[in-house]
Amino acid sequence: MPSSPLAFRFAAALAATTLSGGAFAAGPLETPQTAAAPAAMTAAPAESIRERAIFGVSDNDAAKWNLTLGNIANAIDGLGPGTADIELVVYGPGIAMLKKDSPVADKIAGALERGVHIAACQNSMRGAKLEPGDLAPGVGTVPSGVVELIQREHAGWAYVRS
Repeated sequence: MPSSPLAFRFAAALAATTLSGGAFAAGPLETPQTAAAPAAMTAAPAESIRERAIFGVSDNDAAKWNLTLGNIANAIDGLGPGTADIELVVYGPGIAMLKKDSPVADKIAGALERGVHIAACQNSMRGAKLEPGDLAPGVGTVPSGVVELIQREHAGWAYVRS
């Protein structure tokens, strides 16, 4: 079963095209036959699309954090500033990297300045005996990091794993 709305739409389009003898009936080196695209596959004007992506980090490792924060910066640069909603959810041992004295605190501040919403899992904070005041300025909280990821993906957000 497809795991995301996009995968579901792709699978539905593939099934409809294959059953109707459409584009996928051609051989591997032939030009595909023209088939009408299903309504779900037609592109909307670029100015009406607002991308939404959620990143999750559970590692307490500066290298992993640098990779993820770099990927977030690349997404913002590639999509264009102000054109996407980007959230970073932190849970498990990774919660320690959100502390004010974290080795990536400056990069966290930079991401926040660029409009990234960073959310710490309250369950993980309790386990690490952290209070909101222990976190870098601007970091928010969610009751459960894993639930936040599930709900955002269900709502159509792209889940990006670093």
